[in-house]
Amino acid sequence: MTATGTIDRPLTHDPQKQAPMSSSTSEPSGSATPAVTTIGANASRQNRTREMQLIPEALARAHMHDRMREADAERQAVRLVAARRMQRRAERVSMRARRALAMAVMH
Repeated sequence: MTATGTIDRPLTHDPQKQAPMSSSTSEPSGSATPAVTTIGANASRQNRTREMQLIPEALARAHMHDRMREADAERQAVRLVAARRMQRRAERVSMRARRALAMAVMH
């Protein structure tokens, strides 16, 4: 029987006897992942590329960027509320001073 075997059921489980993986034809030629040129079957069977290993780091960086943007927006909203509150207080004090001045001038 000359069956070639599949990924799920290889002919042999010995990595030294398996054929090395070839590079993907759908992958662009100028990509960051180098073409598979190592001779050892163990190195060529590595199924995690550098990009895949960096995905969690990129996700964490994006998550932290979102959290920082949310925190900045929250701080800006808090500052805006405080500024409006202080502006209303200043307007009330100004009106009180005008009223006191008007009362002093009238009497």
